[in-house]
Amino acid sequence: MNTEFMIVDNMPIEISGEKNVLDVIRKAGIDLPTFCYHSELSVYGACRMCVVEDKRGAIHAACSTPPKAGMELRTNTPRLRKYRKMILELFLANHCRDCTTCEKNGKCKLQELAQRFGIKQVRFNNTSTDSEMDSSSLCITRDKNKCILCGDCVRMCEEVQNVGAIDFAFRGSKMRVTTAFDEPIANTNCVGCGQCAAVCPTGAIVVKNDTVNLWKELSTEDTKVLVQIAPAVRVGIGQEFGLPEGKNAMGRIVAALRRIGFDEVFDTTVGADLTVLEETGEFMGRLQKGEKLPLFTSCCPAWVKYAEFNYPQLMENISTCRSPMQMFGSVLKEHYSHSHKKVVVVAVMPCTAKKAEASRDEFKENGIPYVDYVISTQELIQMIREAGIVFSEIEPEAVDMPFGTTSGAGVIFGVTGGVTEAVVRRISDDKSISALRAIAFTGIRGMDGVKEASLDFNGREVKIAIVSGLKNADNLIKQIQSGEKSYDFIEVMACPGGCICGAGQPVAHGDSKKSRSAGLYEADRMSNIKRSEENPVIMALYGGLLKGKTHKLLHVKYHRKG
Repeated sequence: MNTEFMIVDNMPIEISGEKNVLDVIRKAGIDLPTFCYHSELSVYGACRMCVVEDKRGAIHAACSTPPKAGMELRTNTPRLRKYRKMILELFLANHCRDCTTCEKNGKCKLQELAQRFGIKQVRFNNTSTDSEMDSSSLCITRDKNKCILCGDCVRMCEEVQNVGAIDFAFRGSKMRVTTAFDEPIANTNCVGCGQCAAVCPTGAIVVKNDTVNLWKELSTEDTKVLVQIAPAVRVGIGQEFGLPEGKNAMGRIVAALRRIGFDEVFDTTVGADLTVLEETGEFMGRLQKGEKLPLFTSCCPAWVKYAEFNYPQLMENISTCRSPMQMFGSVLKEHYSHSHKKVVVVAVMPCTAKKAEASRDEFKENGIPYVDYVISTQELIQMIREAGIVFSEIEPEAVDMPFGTTSGAGVIFGVTGGVTEAVVRRISDDKSISALRAIAFTGIRGMDGVKEASLDFNGREVKIAIVSGLKNADNLIKQIQSGEKSYDFIEVMACPGGCICGAGQPVAHGDSKKSRSAGLYEADRMSNIKRSEENPVIMALYGGLLKGKTHKLLHVKYHRKG
């Protein structure tokens, strides 16, 4: 069998199915710079930073050039270095350069490449203008003055999320990324997933920062500040502090939060365990009656909002269960309702859409939200650094009682397929270890955007679909409507890969998704409670605090829009 090669900087590099020259070159250990290239998105080829030179002196964009056997390319000629520096200077000439006050400072691709290529001065006049910040969204902040027109956000919003809230407008030097009719982003069909911020290489779109007001709450003496930590956060935070990617850092997070000033620290997995029991009960009831199927999960607020905008007729098919964050938030507010201090509930989430969920009227009582603040993993990282805590050196600590016991089923909520697996564990008649292990091989696990599985329930075949990424969800709904597909239970997560890749997390690169997923499954394996119904805390809640209040505290009726 003949092996095909390219010659890159005088080195033979094997071609093994790569879709473009860029991937071949990177495989050779050469980091070609890019702004507009993402492997999950279509090729745009606009920034020209990845240009290479062939043996005849012709210039090619590596991201949009397919590899061919015998190609001879150079990646680091004087001409190419000159081009790249010129491109960077042109970007900087039309860019806000207040880097020290930018949310993306230290994480900005433009800043990184300017340093890498030794840009010490810009020869061109700065033509950037002071444009008004778009802070209308509860989830993200947009600064048009920092946009470099790479188009990453536009393609993510359209191709992966099927939302299309932003696009290019105008031409030439007047071109910019904006909303329809230049409306504030909050007035569009944006679902708050924040994936645009996750791919933005500069500070043009960032996660909304709510830490200023939270610091004030923490320093108020007559306030009791409680915090819950979502499952995905524990495997997403470590890389920022020198820990291995996907390392379970839950104990250190708890210790850091106590040092920051939180009064009591809990695990949102308690809310996930409640969700499993309530959602399973709802599903089995619908299955037996044969009505309002398929049942869609309701844990992801971006998905709920997407359905409200695009498929209002499906709202009755979405579970009435609150998300784990909201279930636990209402339980905490109820448990501490007799406190002589003002009770503030904070949630640390991997998700930007949770900020909008917390503000919904459905999750307020007498105008007071069950969850007062939602901060992302990124915001928690900032708070830890601001407090001067050396995260990698602090000793891990346990969460507080009386909600200190959780299950492995609740932990895996953070990865695509986790909610489904937890439900399957609950409804399965066989509770043996071998049966538990077998569930993992039913097609539920993995990073694929669409997965299918089936199981036997009382002699009936139950068909299940697991979807991450809203474009995948939309395609699946269309297949159901056309009669091509039929399911009983559908798990939907807006972010590809699930919450481990939420926009509030540090950006997942390369194999990060797999590492974070493995970290949650390891936490599940190490848990001595595998199923939500075996959690004594949950049983105690049903026998006490939730008596007569289950529907009030754990369920919701979403307002139908459209």
